[in-house]
Amino acid sequence: MKLKKGDTVKVITGKDAGTESKIAKVFPSRNRIIVEGVATAKRSQRPTGQTMQGGIIDKDMPIDASNVMIVCTDCGPTRIGARFDDEGRKYRACRKCGGEL
Repeated sequence: MKLKKGDTVKVITGKDAGTESKIAKVFPSRNRIIVEGVATAKRSQRPTGQTMQGGIIDKDMPIDASNVMIVCTDCGPTRIGARFDDEGRKYRACRKCGGEL
C-alpha cells in the first residue's frame, strides 16, 4: 500500500465521491483506510469513565484504498510512482508531473 497517514486524498467512488480530506488511519493488511469525514455511520457509544458521555455518535468507517487517489499539490489527483534521488534513497513521486509527494 502506497498511502500513508496524513496524506490528502480525493474519493473517486461511492456516496462521498469528490470529497477531499486527510487519511486518519491505515490498515495495510486489509488494504483499507479511514478518511476524515468520509463514510460516516451512526454508532452507539457506551459511557466509559466519569467524563465520557454515551449516546449515538458519528464514526468514520474504513473504505477500500482503491477508492481514493492521492492529491498532488501541483496537478491534483494522481497515481503514485517511485523514484530514486541522487543519494539512492527511494521516494514517492507524482505520475503526472514527477514531483515528490
